Amino acid sequence: MTLHLLKLAVGIEHFDHLKERQDRFMTAVGNYQHTTRMFPKRESELLSGGSMFWVIKRLVTVRQTIIALHRQADPDGRKYCVIELAPEHVFVSPQRKRPFQGWRYLKDEDAPSDLSSTDGYIDPDMPADMRAELGRIGLI
Repeated sequence: MTLHLLKLAVGIEHFDHLKERQDRFMTAVGNYQHTTRMFPKRESELLSGGSMFWVIKRLVTVRQTIIALHRQADPDGRKYCVIELAPEHVFVSPQRKRPFQGWRYLKDEDAPSDLSSTDGYIDPDMPADMRAELGRIGLI
């Protein structure tokens, strides 16, 4: 069974801002890394096709495939999890979410569907502020 993670993009204003921030944490093989304090207990379900769905300004708008989960420890011995994400961002049908802390599991059947250029909802070249405003008023 596939399972996903839902994560707030704290301090992120729009998709381009998320991508800019992630570019700072790119691995040598071109994947992105996201660090979180807790290690997911349902690792096998996440690694069987799961994605990280990003909530930007209270809207789930984009996802990235989860490549791997790595257990790490800082110099003081505190453990944390590094989530390795595919570099491709996939826009999804916007879905409103209330604020929460950390991350949440998201069942596959509850995950927003992917948008394609043929859906007519979103143009990947659309300015981020326009995309955010259309999502905020519920048009995409």
